[in-house]
Amino acid sequence: MCEQARPTTADFEAADQDEVRSLILEGLSDHWGRIDETLNRDLDDILASYGHGRTVVVRVGDEIVGTGTIVPRDSGRAEIIRMSVATDQRRDGVGRGIVSTLVDTARGWGSGSVVLETTSTWREVVAFYLSCGFRISGTEPSDFGEDTWFEMRLNNSDRTP
Repeated sequence: MCEQARPTTADFEAADQDEVRSLILEGLSDHWGRIDETLNRDLDDILASYGHGRTVVVRVGDEIVGTGTIVPRDSGRAEIIRMSVATDQRRDGVGRGIVSTLVDTARGWGSGSVVLETTSTWREVVAFYLSCGFRISGTEPSDFGEDTWFEMRLNNSDRTP
């Protein structure tokens, strides 16, 4: 019987740059059908863009199959950004593990809440964040349609999703 490699989570390192950038752009392309790389310049140097936060990667074997970043924001909040999971790894717990790790990071920072946004028409992504314990806090127009904002308040009685 062949044993399947288990996912492992680690902090992003400079050597992960190209693979993580590609994973995120592929995820965006999955949703949009195409991607304008000029709109994603923050991905050209992830450490420079998000070094003040924490970016994690999930590997299966030698391949990065998931990533997510959390950054501190104002008023004791933290924001999850640039989360992506490889198409063939979705619905296998990779995304939920990333959210759990990032929420735990925010708790460690003493954040009172975690926020994030996604495109409102990405129904499966909206459902995913709701299933992780986030609540919809609002919607707003964006350059590409409507965005849905989510929030998870953190306190001693909360459990990691």
